[in-house]
Amino acid sequence: MSPKFDPSVSQAYLVGGGIASLAAAAYLIRDGRLPGHAITVFEESDQVGGSLDAHGNPEHGYVMRGGRMFDEEAYTCTFDLLAFIPSMSDPAKTVRQEFLDFNETFRSHSRSRLVANGRPVDVSSHGFSNRDRLDLIELMIHTEDSLGTRRIDECFRPAFFDTNFWYMWCTTFAFQPWHSAAEFRRYMLRFIQEFPRIETLAGVRRTPFNQYDSIVRPLAKWLNAQGVRFEMNCRVTDLGFRQHGDKTRLDRISCTRSGNLGGHAVEVDERDRVFATLGSMTAGSTLGTMDSPAPDASTSADGSWALWKTIAQDRPEFGRPAVFADHVEQSRWMSFTATLHDPLFFRLMQAFTGNEAGTGGLVTFKDSNWLMSVVLPRQPHFLDQPADVMVCWGYGLFPDKPGNYVHKKMMECTGAEILAELCAHLQFDGHARHILERSVCIPCMMPYITSQFMLRSKGDRPAVVPHGSTNFAFIGQFCEMPEDVVFTVEYSVRSAQTAVYSLLGLDMKVSPIYKGHHDVSVLFQSIKAMIK
Repeated sequence: MSPKFDPSVSQAYLVGGGIASLAAAAYLIRDGRLPGHAITVFEESDQVGGSLDAHGNPEHGYVMRGGRMFDEEAYTCTFDLLAFIPSMSDPAKTVRQEFLDFNETFRSHSRSRLVANGRPVDVSSHGFSNRDRLDLIELMIHTEDSLGTRRIDECFRPAFFDTNFWYMWCTTFAFQPWHSAAEFRRYMLRFIQEFPRIETLAGVRRTPFNQYDSIVRPLAKWLNAQGVRFEMNCRVTDLGFRQHGDKTRLDRISCTRSGNLGGHAVEVDERDRVFATLGSMTAGSTLGTMDSPAPDASTSADGSWALWKTIAQDRPEFGRPAVFADHVEQSRWMSFTATLHDPLFFRLMQAFTGNEAGTGGLVTFKDSNWLMSVVLPRQPHFLDQPADVMVCWGYGLFPDKPGNYVHKKMMECTGAEILAELCAHLQFDGHARHILERSVCIPCMMPYITSQFMLRSKGDRPAVVPHGSTNFAFIGQFCEMPEDVVFTVEYSVRSAQTAVYSLLGLDMKVSPIYKGHHDVSVLFQSIKAMIK
């Protein structure tokens, strides 16, 4: 049996610098009492934050690969983490308090959730038939095992995918009809409290700035102040394991550094603990410009996917990465970030939607061949953003289809062409030229962005702490946590909290999962919404 964790002599190693690793480091310090200098984070890139990244400047344009929405009821682990991290703008406040104060001031209530033919759609009804209602109920009462590897479109008639509900739900959470019915079911149960307010997004909570500035930067600053060591531009290529009967111990971390031909190995003592992030939803991402499309996304696995495939060979308990990584044509879509040097687009959008920036959420174009959505966040959206510059973000779920107005596949379009298509859907024709002349729109292709929604069965995702592990755990979006939902910050943070408490043998409970489907009042409101 491995010696117990001892914060006075043990070390912790975290593979990957995304939110899961940052959260794990924070819990190691707060709850595990491990000194910061005993924690090392290995990150392949030159920036921490993983998929919660954002960068850029007014001249060349700001870039975000994604924008996350939060739910106050469901994100219990996330809010627990943010409750002990000081805000960067006001150190007297925690990030959680800053977050709550912002959302108290700027409440979400979309007046134009769906648009078609250049006009907002009446979404007072979800558009269900009686058959749709029965199919939804049947899906929710199914067990996950009974659903197996069924697709969503195997559980509903074709008409379901033309309802207002589907357009709102699938673009809020980025589901496609061919994705896992089991994951869709989890979302229906996990976010059932959003069912009655999906048309207004009134339950959505947002960070004051983009998630990198609002969450990653203050968290990384706090970890740095605690002495945590960040090994940047360092790719972990392999993990060595030693078997002792039915027990498995991780005893080696193999790394390479950017620009170095050789690698090196870190020896891991049996008293140490290792937390490895598996896979990446933003691996292989490419950026375009205003004048050029995003290059063809690489389908060669980066460090996080390659590492998982390497260690999973001959170890079925470590999962099956190919299930998620080898279906790029079904897991990709494109996002775009527009940096605007003129307030005209924002003024027109606010008049069109009836929402001030930061209060409306996603505007989805039902008749868009790309199924394009756009959101105007509260400004400024970047900490260093000038007052006369505005930033908005959007995405298209069908990048391989030609646009309605720009007759090219979205993945073949420049930033200017994507922005032109957006203006055409909004019928801003008389203003489009001026908007384009004063804007920088950067497209981003992401081949694995919804890879975690691919069809899966039991064992495809490994347990957070695999059976027999004595000193290592898996964290992030591709480990298995029953009842919780992937493609959320919450899932990553929960995996970190679970891993730390388990591996360190702490007598502490992981933040509970909110179960709205056990609340009679929530169920009543959901049924009312379903029959409208």
